[in-house]
Amino acid sequence: MSKEPEVDVEDVLAVLGDETRRHEKGSREWNALQVAAICLVYVRHMNKLDDFTRYYREILSPDFKIKVERDFATRAEAEAWLKEGTAAHGMHIRIDGKGFLVVQLPGRLTLMNAPLPEELNAMGSEED
Repeated sequence: MSKEPEVDVEDVLAVLGDETRRHEKGSREWNALQVAAICLVYVRHMNKLDDFTRYYREILSPDFKIKVERDFATRAEAEAWLKEGTAAHGMHIRIDGKGFLVVQLPGRLTLMNAPLPEELNAMGSEED
C-alpha cells in the first residue's frame, strides 16, 4: 500500500536551513534556497498549505499531465501568437518539442522555459 506524500513544513524548512548554511551568503545557491524557504512559509502564511499539498500529490502522480495549449515549430511563431492577443498567463505551450509557460509581465506577455514532464523524464533517463 503506497502512502500519499505529506508536506512536513517544519522538516522541509530545517533541511533548507541546513543546506543554506553550507553555501556562502549571497551566492546563487544560498539565494535559491532562501527563495524556496520563503515560498513555503508564504504558502503556510496564506493558509494555502492544503491546496499546495493537493497540488504536490497531483504533480507526483504518475498520471499527472500538463495540458499543452499550442504547438509551434519555432520561437518566432510562438512570439507572433503572443502578439495576437489570444494567449493567457499560465498557458503551457510547446516549441520544437520543448515546454514553455506564458507569463504576464507588466504590460506584456512573455515565454518562460518550463520543461514538460516528458522532457524531465527523458533528462532523468539520460543520467542513469
